[in-house]
Amino acid sequence: MLTSARLAPWLSLLLGGLLAQTFGRPQIGAWSLLILGAWISLLWADAQRPRAARARRGALLGFSLGLGWFAGGIWWLYISMAVYGGMAPPLAGGALLLFCAYLALYPALAGAVAAALTPPATPQPWPVRSGLGAALILAGSWTLAEWLRGTVFTGFPWLALGYAQVANPLAGYAPVIGQYGVNLVAALAAACLALLTRLSLRGAAISVGLLVALVAGGTQLQTLRWTHPAGAPLTVALLQGDIAQSEKFRPQALPPTLQLYGDWLRTLRADLIVTPETAIPVLPADLDPGFLPGIAQQLRAHHATALVGIPLTRGAEQYTNSVIGLGAAAPYRYDKAHLVPFGEFIPDGFHWFVKLMDMPLGSFARGGFDQPPFVVHGVNIAPNICYEDLFGAQMAQRFRSAASAPNVFANLTNLGWFGNTIVIAQHLEIARMRSLEFQIPGIRATNTGATALIDAHGRVQAELAPYTVGVLSGRVQGYAGLTPFAWLASRYGDWPEVGLAALALFAGWLLRRHRGGTHHHSTSA
Repeated sequence: MLTSARLAPWLSLLLGGLLAQTFGRPQIGAWSLLILGAWISLLWADAQRPRAARARRGALLGFSLGLGWFAGGIWWLYISMAVYGGMAPPLAGGALLLFCAYLALYPALAGAVAAALTPPATPQPWPVRSGLGAALILAGSWTLAEWLRGTVFTGFPWLALGYAQVANPLAGYAPVIGQYGVNLVAALAAACLALLTRLSLRGAAISVGLLVALVAGGTQLQTLRWTHPAGAPLTVALLQGDIAQSEKFRPQALPPTLQLYGDWLRTLRADLIVTPETAIPVLPADLDPGFLPGIAQQLRAHHATALVGIPLTRGAEQYTNSVIGLGAAAPYRYDKAHLVPFGEFIPDGFHWFVKLMDMPLGSFARGGFDQPPFVVHGVNIAPNICYEDLFGAQMAQRFRSAASAPNVFANLTNLGWFGNTIVIAQHLEIARMRSLEFQIPGIRATNTGATALIDAHGRVQAELAPYTVGVLSGRVQGYAGLTPFAWLASRYGDWPEVGLAALALFAGWLLRRHRGGTHHHSTSA
């Protein structure tokens, strides 16, 4: 068959490229379901082959989807390597392609499992039990593969399917079953769309009913409030310096950088002022001895506090990507816990690769996942730095103790490494998911964007234009309490979501295995 034999991998590659465009664009995020549904239909076609052949074809289609998906969605990594990392363009392009190929192995795994366990394509239409079984198998295998992608080698869960759902009803599942749970529901919804081409009229009606139920369930869950306001609202000032990445670590750029942030910190009036990640790009020992104490004194005079991004040391040789709290009665320090491979630490066996790059501050020590909050007028502010907010279960570790549980997330970020690209909107989408999961607000102070205020229900309340110099002033109401996801993830990490996905896969296998005997079994299945 021409489509399956020759065109299917190319169509899958195209669908992957289209899928990538739904991330960072919440207004079209729901289109990810239709695009994934089209890929699932492609996966289910030509399923009369022997199981091993189906698995190989599923792996090929999953890999081609992933290659288009990741190349179309994280191409901005090329900028960090070629423009700021000093790599030759061909080498940077090759490294990006190799990384995308690695990430594509995970949808390839999902495709192989789902195709191998898919019921035979004939006779048509499928019995309803077989169709629902295939949908559950697809959703379970997809979500398990996505969890592996977000875990293996410290994980890279960027562009996970759940993130594209932050502005549609499926986001209602986030506070109950987290991002991977939303991922599962979204994949199941996409599979329901694909089933419309494989079931009888009655079966299609059942598939539509299940799809409507999934959407209605998410809509209803959006009305539930698991957290409640805590304390008085805080006034905040979020700083966006727009320091060019090519200048950020140059010695001649340090005086104007210190003047910009120093003036803001000394003069702004707010309960909490937040700078971007490494807004102060040098160690405290390299600053004028009076610089930080002078800022702290001015903050106390204004009854203000600040969270300032700065590199610190731990011992003689270890550096940390850190945040310090100024203006409070007691010193405060937060060290980044989840580091970026290659950007902040060198994985074993890859030191040769890093020698080709020229990034400063490239090797850091880790902090713990349950570091205490910065307390401002009785409100617990939980800092996290850049990439850390991709890992909801790790952030949940801070909710183990009610006394120190966060009331507000504060993300300090520098995305200047990646230029004025879709990465800014993609990261904002990820931050919205964290507020949805925990039902607490988030504030973001970034070097180039997106500097934003996010409420406890994942809605962006205010945002500075990217790549501008400015201060975003506003008010943030802290929230207290535990969502079901926060309670489970703080105790068991990702395992409840993994178990749910495995349960879906097993249930689908049972339905597939016991599909009623209304047609013969393929001897090769």
